[in-house]
Amino acid sequence: MKKDYGAFIEDQMNLAPTGNGDLRGRSFAVKDIFAIKDHVSSAGNPDWLKTHQAAEADAPAVAVLRKNGALLRGVTVTDELMYSLKGDNIHFPPTINPAVPDAFTGGSSSGSAAAVAGGQVDFAIGTDTGGSVRIPSAYCGLFGIRPTHGAISLEGVIPLAPSFDTVGWMARCAKGLENIGSCLLPEQPLHSYTRFYMLQEAWDLIRDPSVRETLMDFIRKTCPAMTTQPVPLPVSSLPEIAETFRIIQGTEAWQMHGAWIERTHPAFGRDIAGRFEAASRMTDHAPFEKAATVKAQFSQAMARMTQANGLILIPTTYGPAPKRAASFEESERVRSRTMQLTCIAGVSGLPQVTVPVPHPDGPIGLSFISGRGTDRQLLRWAAAHFAGTEGG
Repeated sequence: MKKDYGAFIEDQMNLAPTGNGDLRGRSFAVKDIFAIKDHVSSAGNPDWLKTHQAAEADAPAVAVLRKNGALLRGVTVTDELMYSLKGDNIHFPPTINPAVPDAFTGGSSSGSAAAVAGGQVDFAIGTDTGGSVRIPSAYCGLFGIRPTHGAISLEGVIPLAPSFDTVGWMARCAKGLENIGSCLLPEQPLHSYTRFYMLQEAWDLIRDPSVRETLMDFIRKTCPAMTTQPVPLPVSSLPEIAETFRIIQGTEAWQMHGAWIERTHPAFGRDIAGRFEAASRMTDHAPFEKAATVKAQFSQAMARMTQANGLILIPTTYGPAPKRAASFEESERVRSRTMQLTCIAGVSGLPQVTVPVPHPDGPIGLSFISGRGTDRQLLRWAAAHFAGTEGG
């Protein structure tokens, strides 16, 4: 009897595959923002559920997975309107981190991560805007990917900030992650990586020596032939890139949902309500236009750095999952610091894979950022190098 980790809001849907492809015999779960025929997505909020209609068809991402032989077990918990990285939602019981039960799962694809790490499904899909697949993957000891922005259709997916929203997925092994990508991703040319970079500002955020040494030792053991070169962040600083992300995300989140919020007055958790309140005040066009310019410059600079054969190594987070006993203020500080790592791929629009690394205090993640449109190449490389590394 498998444990209940609070992952599902609707379990045992057991929607059969519609085809017999590469994922036959596999089961998966979806974050509660993907359209499923005759199902109403709640986006993690009961008021959203009450004010929206059932979907007329599966979202394309869901349809592709079922067509390739996967069984859809059910729908998983998400942070409200995907606007958090913590992983707990006041409207549902806590999602339990199977790897560290007294720590958060990370969000907003919290239920998806709990379901995979707890062995309830073989893989799960979620969305990643500011880290919502990468963070729970790292905290729960899973492989996860945020693909190139725009590589996978977001049709039938409730948006948060279209400039950053992506469909991502997580699995317990690197080969499984690659197999899912072979179904979801478009055909792409494949190259070999010949240049490996350590992004200095990202590594400087790691204040715990044991975390840094654990990651470095993992690199030495799993990639002994890799020669890395330290490089600075191009064009800008991490605080500026994080602020760029915050401004664009907040502005777009209010554009997407402000009218519904003002009309419905939904009951939000304290952190979500605060974020949307701040977003509602982002009415000055000048900061958004400046942020859009920085985003374009940074994206171009990162694309030049990576091209088709460059790989950037960064920590996924700056440590293991924070404990549930942490205060609200500490949780918000964790989110702010974490965003300085996750915004790198978010603002540049590049694909990022996170790989689980064991640590005495709980799993941590090591990430690899690749060039635009090199998702399949990145997944193939990860599967080749981390075949013996199991998450979950």
